[in-house]
Amino acid sequence: MRATLITLIGPRIDPKIESDLLTALPRVLAMEKTAQTALQSANAAVEQGDAAVERADAAAEHEDAAVEITPRLPIHAAQLSDLDIRQWQVNIPPARVRSQLQELLAPVRAAGLDLLITPAALLDAGPRLIVTDVDSTLIRDEVIELLADHAGSGRAVAQVTEAAMRGELDFKESLAQRVSTLRGLPVSVYEQVHASVRLTAGVENLCRVLKRNGDYIGVVSGGFIEIVQPLSDALSIDFTRANHLATTDGYLSGGVDGTVVDREVKAQTLREWARQTGVPIERTIAVGDGANDLDMLAAAGLGVAFNAKPVVQAAADTAITNSRLDVLLAVIG
Repeated sequence: MRATLITLIGPRIDPKIESDLLTALPRVLAMEKTAQTALQSANAAVEQGDAAVERADAAAEHEDAAVEITPRLPIHAAQLSDLDIRQWQVNIPPARVRSQLQELLAPVRAAGLDLLITPAALLDAGPRLIVTDVDSTLIRDEVIELLADHAGSGRAVAQVTEAAMRGELDFKESLAQRVSTLRGLPVSVYEQVHASVRLTAGVENLCRVLKRNGDYIGVVSGGFIEIVQPLSDALSIDFTRANHLATTDGYLSGGVDGTVVDREVKAQTLREWARQTGVPIERTIAVGDGANDLDMLAAAGLGVAFNAKPVVQAAADTAITNSRLDVLLAVIG
């Protein structure tokens, strides 16, 4: 079986946290092996009788003994030199590692650390495709709220945005409601908003290293191409998709032109870019923070929640709670 990568990362790793984790890992991973072989025993009993159970039980003992945890030197330690990183490879499939590590997350996160999981396919040589959300992921802001501030509707729009990202509102309906408040703004507001956008910490480092590695980068946003495209150009991002604000005679008309970039379109976009680049879907990574990203996270080879809402953290394959997006470099090896 190919190895899954486990990463412990943060500003400073307390030796006790690391020691406790290393003590617990063999136990929780052995539990997974035992559960897996117990199921095999049950299936064998149904199909072949008691003799098969004895053989399956013997196999279970062998499986428990075969649990392997091997330290690994982080490849991108130099690019994350101000962070502590520990990595181990384990011979358990990533989905099962994730389920078994849930009980270890609370003390790790309480210590300001993240415990991340990477499937083996992403560690192989060759290009990968990394697709990230924009608002509250690539950037620290919500562009619709920056625009709404100029229209005097910032507070009301922020409340709708928050509910939509928690999955409490239909995204298309909430987007239409929020964009309608922008009616009458001059298109010159784009430059003002672009100037006020704040990149998430680590974004420039992440993009620089990914490009040097030969990886592809895409951004797909439920926000607006008028703001997102200049960001993508500045960061040398390969692919960009976002909504287009409708205008009339140089003023926003309060609507969106074309297909709305919702959760389904985000997932379709990831698959489209994977086909276009020839990157297998198992070598794709999607990063997002809100309910609008859930389909994309599920479609990717690895779905990463970034400072995400609880519903997104629960659904993602792994979750970054650190405020730096270049922590993703540790995830990819």
